[in-house]
Amino acid sequence: MGVNLYNRHFLKDLDFSTQELEYLLDTAHALKAMKKAGTPHRYLEGKNIVLLFQKTSTRTRCAFEVGGMDLGMGVTYLDPSGSQMGKKESIADTAQVLSRFYDGIEFRGFAQEDVECLAENSSVPVWNGLTTEWHPTQMIADIMTVQEHFGHDNIKGKTLVFMGDAKNNVARSLMVVCAKMGMNFVACGPASCMPSDDVVEASLPIAQANGCTITLTEDVAAACTGADVIYTDVWVSMGEPEEVWAERIATLQPYRVTPQVMDMCAPGAIFLHCLPAFHDTKTTIGADIAKKFGITEMEVSDQVFSAPYSKVFDQAENRMHSIKAIMYCTLSETNQVI
Repeated sequence: MGVNLYNRHFLKDLDFSTQELEYLLDTAHALKAMKKAGTPHRYLEGKNIVLLFQKTSTRTRCAFEVGGMDLGMGVTYLDPSGSQMGKKESIADTAQVLSRFYDGIEFRGFAQEDVECLAENSSVPVWNGLTTEWHPTQMIADIMTVQEHFGHDNIKGKTLVFMGDAKNNVARSLMVVCAKMGMNFVACGPASCMPSDDVVEASLPIAQANGCTITLTEDVAAACTGADVIYTDVWVSMGEPEEVWAERIATLQPYRVTPQVMDMCAPGAIFLHCLPAFHDTKTTIGADIAKKFGITEMEVSDQVFSAPYSKVFDQAENRMHSIKAIMYCTLSETNQVI
């Protein structure tokens, strides 16, 4: 029986089987090929979606807006000042109202329970553009990028290492998606920054069933030697207080991705980062950190970020193609690989 994701919510990768994730990836690759060839694909003509943003984002907003318009849909963007959700109107009431107007609802914010509440009270698909706990749409773009580099059928058995704050939403989501795709996952960082027990316990049996491993370590050399993908993220997430910078910098500096780290990896290894990245002082935050703490690079060195093996901009582009696939597969009744 074929995969059918019509009218499904997309809240976290744990909700989807390996076959369903592969279906989304196949669709993303097909839609990217159409985009590159200039082939129109307005398969969702006449539908409308709304984007609810508590947290700002360049890639997520643009991916949903351009992807939605490529598919023929109307797109409404609402930032915190443009909606009464959670202020004058409950999340549950907001979901019921918006699902009368729109065919799909995207949410990017803080609590996972908020996007879960939207889904519980919506009659249309709800997509999680990021919460504190999970970042599922990012994962489809990440695996898509790994497939493009190593070959669609050659990622099983590859090893992905997440360096740094491995308790954050990206690392948690990567652990799950790697387990489902048969990739070995390594969390490398201080003990205080390891993923929570709940996500480890959920991922271990999935990894075992798919013939791959999950490893938590503080040892950079043990983690990175022979690795195929090195992945990192910012040390302080949006919404966290500025006061945590000093502690994070002191704790996480040993886990910066440097040329020396990449030299430990297997031949042909790549570097990934979900962006934005603090690899120089050309941002206001980067310049401020340099002034306060005397460092000009944080989670990744500029040499790594700018190297040929860095696939961060392929990865960023793939946010659009993968999100387009998620919208197409959950909104199209035919739901067949294009």
